[in-house]
Amino acid sequence: MVAEVIINRGAKKLNRTFDYNIPKELEDLILVGSKVLVPFGRSKNPEEAFVVKLKEKSEYEIKSIIKIEENLTDEQINLARWMAKRYFCNVSDCIKLMLTPGTRNKNKEKRIKDKTINSVYLKKEIEEIEFDIEIGKIKSEKHKKVLKFVKDNEGVTVPEIEIFTDCSRAIVNTLVKNDYLEIVEQKIERNPLIGRKCEKSQKLKFTEEQQNAYDEIEKSIIGKYYEQFLIYGVTGSGKTEIYLQLIEKTLELGKTAIMLVPEISLTPQMLDRFISRFGSEEIAVLHSKLSIGERHDEWERIKAGKAKIVIGARSAIFAPLEKLGIIIIDEEHDSSYKSETNPRYNAKEIAKKLAKQNNAPLVLGSATPDISTYYKTQENKITLLELTKRANNSSLPKVEIIDLKQELANGNRTMLSLELYNSIEENLKQKRQTILFLNRRGYSTFIMCRSCGYTVKCPNCNIALTYHSYEKKLKCHYCGHEENIVKICPECHSDKIRYFGTGTQKLEQEIHKQFPRSKHNKNGYRYSNKEKFS
Repeated sequence: MVAEVIINRGAKKLNRTFDYNIPKELEDLILVGSKVLVPFGRSKNPEEAFVVKLKEKSEYEIKSIIKIEENLTDEQINLARWMAKRYFCNVSDCIKLMLTPGTRNKNKEKRIKDKTINSVYLKKEIEEIEFDIEIGKIKSEKHKKVLKFVKDNEGVTVPEIEIFTDCSRAIVNTLVKNDYLEIVEQKIERNPLIGRKCEKSQKLKFTEEQQNAYDEIEKSIIGKYYEQFLIYGVTGSGKTEIYLQLIEKTLELGKTAIMLVPEISLTPQMLDRFISRFGSEEIAVLHSKLSIGERHDEWERIKAGKAKIVIGARSAIFAPLEKLGIIIIDEEHDSSYKSETNPRYNAKEIAKKLAKQNNAPLVLGSATPDISTYYKTQENKITLLELTKRANNSSLPKVEIIDLKQELANGNRTMLSLELYNSIEENLKQKRQTILFLNRRGYSTFIMCRSCGYTVKCPNCNIALTYHSYEKKLKCHYCGHEENIVKICPECHSDKIRYFGTGTQKLEQEIHKQFPRSKHNKNGYRYSNKEKFS
């Protein structure tokens, strides 16, 4: 038998297959998707490679595979090939995303082994030990003390024996030598959810809109066919409760589920909701804030079928779940679902591919959906499910849009509209706080000559430089380029240089002017007459 393999290297020239002979002793073990070690080129050290095809013979004179390390499935290999074409990258780079953490890169990533502990057990039956004590074969009081402690606490470690019995390690070694005790190496799971307890929660009653959304998606789960849904729901409309009950239905049918969240900071909130509903035994969590050891053990739990629900950020889409029944992507509009490192994949596209492969629904949820996603709902490519009301019937926050051109026409030349000024003033009187958001850093957003129209731009990015009043510098917010302020136009040599646009520094200056006695925090721009925020 011959295997076609792809070498685990980033060079574009190696993004092709090489033939290797499969030794007789490995013929039953090597499959499509196996990670193997092979001799390659003139290198003295073996190279990692991935088996992508098996065949009877090769037309070349070939070397043999040395060793097998890990197996992937046909589905994973096919997904990697699709990703390589879609994102213009090497197949090996895509395959590495699907390998167990701690085994993906022999040069850059620390190799992770199973975490083990040495536990002490009785080797002889307790009756035999008691008989030996009775006839005087075991005379030492320390030996008796250790044996009694191990009898009452089987599985303890040697350090624990030393602490609780005041006996040395030498006593334990003597009992092991005389076949009264044995030391067994046991694997310990590095579980990030250990100690995380939440009160058990029950299903909540759906509103009419929630029930309609659930019923539509449930049809796809029960019918085992692919369909894409967008739950377009206002904040507080109960999207998470729909997710929970959909996953519960999926588990009832013997299937598994993936739940993606965009940010690691959102994962603990989502975890608490899921643990309170399903318990921690059913759940695995995957994100970059876990140690490599924790990710390694979580991945192994998923492969072993111990975890039925995977919750995590972008990379959790590659979790090795079997019988995938549903994929849910919360806050689907978030840009963090796109990888900025090679391979530059989009987790939403991967989810769509996996959902189709597994005949499972793909559920996208957001209060502010991506415009391209929403457009697809208008073309009937995605089923739109709207939640227009909050689940607890609470009112939505009041939003007012004020035209500053009209304010200018009414003689108000400040940055603050009259309505905003009055609201801040009322908050200060009521000893309340105000948060002002402005998505422009610096003092002025661009500098222009009023004589010729020249605008000062970054020499690297060709975009307008922003004026920062504290440093008295012009800065580019893309590449970090800085230069001194311009007083004379380099084009027409006029001194009519003017600063336009508004940034957070100018807003802060305006607040100082309008409300001189209020305390503020210029980092977050929260204004209060009560206390300064830190």
